[in-house]
Amino acid sequence: MASGAVNGPAADAPPGRAIEPHGGNLVAAARRLGRPPGDLLDASASLVPFAPPAAARVALIRAALGSPLRAYPDRHWQQLRTLLGDLHGLPPSWVLPGNGAAELFTWAARDGAAAGLSLVPAPGFADYDRALACWGGSSRPYPLSLRWDGAFPHPFPALATQVPPGQVLWLTNPHNPTGQLWSRASLEPLLERFALVICDEAFLPLVPDGEAQSLVPLLQCYPNLVVVRSLTKLLSVAGLRLGYALGGPARLARWARWRDPWPLNGLALAVAEDLLRRPGWLPRWSARVQAWVGREGPWLADRLRACPGLTPLPSAANFLLVRGEQSLTGLGDRLARRHGVLVRDCRSFRGLDEHWLRLGLQDRRGNRRLLRAFSRELGGGAAGS
Repeated sequence: MASGAVNGPAADAPPGRAIEPHGGNLVAAARRLGRPPGDLLDASASLVPFAPPAAARVALIRAALGSPLRAYPDRHWQQLRTLLGDLHGLPPSWVLPGNGAAELFTWAARDGAAAGLSLVPAPGFADYDRALACWGGSSRPYPLSLRWDGAFPHPFPALATQVPPGQVLWLTNPHNPTGQLWSRASLEPLLERFALVICDEAFLPLVPDGEAQSLVPLLQCYPNLVVVRSLTKLLSVAGLRLGYALGGPARLARWARWRDPWPLNGLALAVAEDLLRRPGWLPRWSARVQAWVGREGPWLADRLRACPGLTPLPSAANFLLVRGEQSLTGLGDRLARRHGVLVRDCRSFRGLDEHWLRLGLQDRRGNRRLLRAFSRELGGGAAGS
């Protein structure tokens, strides 16, 4: 049985090679494997597998030929803040765009470090601790069970009664790397208990019916709540780096004073503004993405169960956490070297060890390639049809 012992981000790293704290380092993997990036199937990152929307590509070309490329971008992001505020029913002052969600975690962590000890669920995303370390912030893992059913949304696990109030809680919904979707009803009581709650909802727009569990509707009732979102995951434009924070205007204004003058480039702003101005476009695109998650997640999980020694856990998100009966470190290396398939080594997640992999969902063709690679390495009936 796989161990659930807490370990650091680089525990048990292969000799001479550090464990990546993020998936999706396609260029580095291609260089290491001696293969062109286009030959690789990257299931290490949890991205929408479709090409970016045609509207996004048109907007990018238009921006590259016009003033967004030549001129400095708007330092106050007024148009984008207005569009995102309209999307969530909030005034523009409650929105702060960022250079991806990761940049915004850095400023959330500065507030968190000043507020006290942070509780960070484990297993969990290593970037929260990275951000806290920037400011000398302290954290303590809050262990999550590594067994659950697929009846989503789940109630968030009850925090131990001995944990003192007035500290900081980091949440991820759906949780990364487990794919568990937490219910809003179970999260709301936590807002009464902590001085600051930072909720990462980067993957929530990809989850079928996920918006019903968002904490965004609670923002105006809880000044201690910040929600961080990502546009690039949903829109399949990770290279543009587009995230945003939602929270109280005074807090976000303070973050804006701390950061570089131009954290977002003009091309990213132009694409986001163009897409968000199109009536009805985002709901249609989101419905397509959510239909893909609802279809491919169960399909892939069902076929992975035919692989000897692998157990995919239920997930509401566009990735699957897979447990192995034996160490999976060598398997991940063989998948990359022999088949050009990249999977996420989970040892960078505090609380997971070499018995775990995370797989980003692909389109059906990509998922079949993933299954063929597993089948050839492990045997069984995983190839699927």
